[in-house]
Amino acid sequence: MATFILLANWTKEGFRDIKDSPDRLDSFKAACKEHGAQITAYYMTMGPYDMVIIVEAPDDETVARLALQGGAQGHTRTLTLKAFSEDQYREIVTSLG
Repeated sequence: MATFILLANWTKEGFRDIKDSPDRLDSFKAACKEHGAQITAYYMTMGPYDMVIIVEAPDDETVARLALQGGAQGHTRTLTLKAFSEDQYREIVTSLG
C-alpha cells in the first residue's frame, strides 16, 4: 500500500455546512474502504490548511478517484502528496549509486 498526505481546506460551502463535516468524514472513510484504501490519521489543523488526512491506498489512481469524488461535493479543496517512508527514502537514495 502506498501512503498519501491530503492537505485540505474547507470551501465556503464547507464552512456553511461545518456541522455536517463529521458525517462527510465518515462518508469519505466508507468510500476509502470501498476502494481498498483507508484513512490512517486525520487531523484538523490551524495554519494554511484546515485538515491533514493520511491515506493508505493500493495505487495513485485510487487516491485520485477518491480526491475527485470528495472535491466534487464542493465542501473541500485538496492538495495530494505521495509520501515515501524512511525505508523507501533510503532505498531510493541508495539506488542512485
